[in-house]
Amino acid sequence: MKSTFLILLTIILFSACKKSSFLDNKTNNALNVNTVFSDSVNTISFLTRIYDDEGFAFYKTRWENGAQEQATDDSEFSLSNPARRPVILYSSNYTAATVPGFNEVWVTPWMDIRSVNLLLSKLPTTPLSKATQTRVSGEARFLRAWYYYNLLINFGGVPLIGDKVYTITDVVNLPRSTFADCVTYVSNELDAAATILPVSYQGNDYGRVTKGAAMAVKAKLLLFAASPLFNGNTYPGLNPSATIAAAAGYPTYSVARWQAAADAANAVIQSGTYSLVVDNSTAPGYGFYNMFLQRMNSEYIYYHNRFANKDFEAFYLCGTRGGSHYGTPTETLAEAFPMNNGKAITDPTSGYDPTNPYVNRDPRFGYSIIYNGAPYYNLSTNSIIPVYTYVGAATDGFVYNSATTGPSGYYSRKMCDATLNGNSPGNTNRGWPLLRYAEILLIYAEAINETGQTALAYPALRQIRARAGIAPGTDGNYGMAANMDVATMRAFIQNERHIELMYENTRWDDVRRWKIAMVTQNGPNKLMQITKNADGTFTYQVVLSHWTHSFNERNYLLPIQTSEISKAPAMVQNPGY
Repeated sequence: MKSTFLILLTIILFSACKKSSFLDNKTNNALNVNTVFSDSVNTISFLTRIYDDEGFAFYKTRWENGAQEQATDDSEFSLSNPARRPVILYSSNYTAATVPGFNEVWVTPWMDIRSVNLLLSKLPTTPLSKATQTRVSGEARFLRAWYYYNLLINFGGVPLIGDKVYTITDVVNLPRSTFADCVTYVSNELDAAATILPVSYQGNDYGRVTKGAAMAVKAKLLLFAASPLFNGNTYPGLNPSATIAAAAGYPTYSVARWQAAADAANAVIQSGTYSLVVDNSTAPGYGFYNMFLQRMNSEYIYYHNRFANKDFEAFYLCGTRGGSHYGTPTETLAEAFPMNNGKAITDPTSGYDPTNPYVNRDPRFGYSIIYNGAPYYNLSTNSIIPVYTYVGAATDGFVYNSATTGPSGYYSRKMCDATLNGNSPGNTNRGWPLLRYAEILLIYAEAINETGQTALAYPALRQIRARAGIAPGTDGNYGMAANMDVATMRAFIQNERHIELMYENTRWDDVRRWKIAMVTQNGPNKLMQITKNADGTFTYQVVLSHWTHSFNERNYLLPIQTSEISKAPAMVQNPGY
């Protein structure tokens, strides 16, 4: 029987070319292997279609106006229908027969892996120059590794098919490769791509993957491999067989995996190719804000190169700013941001005032979250006026009853252009940040700390906090305590990732790989209910969402859909399913 990762040739050819402009030409309506790969334009269009899916996990409305982000403690999802995929995910209301978004998280990567293999098999016969063939092979191998990476972080080990191109007559019943073998394969492919790919591009080629992208994705892959979810995790509550355990991760722990991740991240740092976008003169932390609006900047290492758009303004902003606010930031997320002196709001010396909670916060807070009274451009008045989220405020006000989900008392503005509303006539030139330099610094800090070399984590973290516009303090530590031990630094780095990478498609994966989701993703979200007093002041009260999140041990990995196992019984199922 044919399993899903055997995608039929005709489907691949159609989907690999369907978004390419040359299909608009009615003379090109008979696409097949010969017509695609005997023409240089068609060949590049085939490669471009493989690129099209690279940001599938970042796409904000990928799952009925939600994504994994809306299933975490970061976001209150505005839609409560139990059939919505984010709701299915955050309530753990699925089985191996009903995996949420399975066609995307399983089928899409396999479709693109096969597309790469088909391209590589035909590449030597294409009319492309030898130099272009070499570069295209590097791009294709990178993209194949990227799609394998996405399979690994969701499912663990998967069948490795190498360069094989299956045909419609093939019967495919491959076992899952061990997680260790998969990591080795993908890491080697990224190394190979890095030796081929250029450091940068010019002109129309800008946006293609680079040597640095291959190095950075390798660092992120090795970070996952070193993390508790995979590094010595045996699922003690589920007692899987040895075969299943080997597919789900490394059965034994090794600190060397953390060192490997640190080395890979440090290689990107030492390359000198990338740097944080820093601008604290326009306003504290302005570089953090402005970076997301620039398609070309020194911080983006791997990004999905979008046309001019209002992707985030339309998705995140409140109603008075023309947005749909499908997901709104939780109080848990708001509390994670420190003060502008870098100290946590729980620190009694931080200066935090719970009766005036949004004053003197980390500048990233104001660039990431719209809070009660936050100034923001309003298209209707063509001016910057406050957004009010208190109970009873017109349009954007907090509503708290069992029939309503969200808003949470906050709205997101992360990655949004403050000069636009969701219904504005203009657009912003931006790409989607799939992996940026700040995350490489965080990967290095996390990995090197886990080796016991905690002091080496400080310089990378200082860079991030300095760019954020946090005051350095008399000790130059930007609010970080000196001489932290491994556990204290671990908690600090986890929080720093939480706020620096907010809504960049990292939270769901981070709480899984740290194996803390049983804590963070169980129970209702915290929301902020604000009451306007007669004298114009406000009272702030934390309340709990009416919707409960649930996370079980088996949910750390997604199950392979039952229909796939029945087609390819050599593939073992993940623990607990």
